[in-house]
Amino acid sequence: MGELPQDGVVVAAGTVRGTQSFVHTLSECWRRPSLTALEVLWRWAYGIPMLLLLRYEGLKILQATPLDYAGLKSMTVVDPLGSAQTLAKALALLVPQVLGVAMWLAPLLVVAWVVVSSAGRTVVLRRADGRLHARVGTLIVLQAVRVVALLGSFAVWFWCMERVAAWTVTGPIALGGEPNLVAYFSLVIVATLGLFTLWAVVSWALSVAPLVAMLRGLGVAGSLAAAFRLGALKSKLVEINLVMGIVKIALIVLAMVFSATPLPFESVTTPEFLLWWWVGVTVLYFLGSDFFHVARQVAYLQLWRAYEG
Repeated sequence: MGELPQDGVVVAAGTVRGTQSFVHTLSECWRRPSLTALEVLWRWAYGIPMLLLLRYEGLKILQATPLDYAGLKSMTVVDPLGSAQTLAKALALLVPQVLGVAMWLAPLLVVAWVVVSSAGRTVVLRRADGRLHARVGTLIVLQAVRVVALLGSFAVWFWCMERVAAWTVTGPIALGGEPNLVAYFSLVIVATLGLFTLWAVVSWALSVAPLVAMLRGLGVAGSLAAAFRLGALKSKLVEINLVMGIVKIALIVLAMVFSATPLPFESVTTPEFLLWWWVGVTVLYFLGSDFFHVARQVAYLQLWRAYEG
């Protein structure tokens, strides 16, 4: 197993900002592509079968649902109310079918993710530092706790979207007025970014608890307790977690920009070219996301080793 270097930048972690150490970590991870390769391997080993299963179930639902495809294709932004009614009719047919499948498929996918991610993270971190303990069972429980918290954050986000829709769309329509779509989309963007940033700030302990378990050989309760009692190290881990949230937003924005770059040349491009272009942009986005996931875990590990030293 390889070991992380302890050079001046990392050893001096107590006297530099977390982001300064993180910049060094990015360079280190770039010089060790095997870490990212292992991360990509376990994530895609889960993701590809999951996408194929979702595609299979989705096609079954579409084939069994009598949708008005002509009406859906004729939707236009200049008639938002008509488009909303068309979508509402389609959703009224699709939602019961989707919920029926989700009742058994969603728990299966969540359980599979918890198990695969725990085993995959163990392999990646022990590749980064062979001194770490293998605590797959503990990581499975900790990952389950984090997934439950993440699903709770999605529930809060969905509730916020419902409130925003009630204030700007359904409420005015019920009173005989016009929906305020500009306010709706503005509030959706602000609420989404706000909740995303809040999750990046408060979820650091759930992210670092598996690493604490592997560093100290602790169980579930011990690693969670230690993750919330990090002293001076806490601010640097929060800083790195917040930076990672910003990086994720930047990756999404870049993916959207690159996805839109062929559109001005739509008259000379083919649908096949656009399809493969968008597939390529998506693959690059996931590769970049996997790289930064590895960098965050390695940054946590380097800072922890530096403070222990």
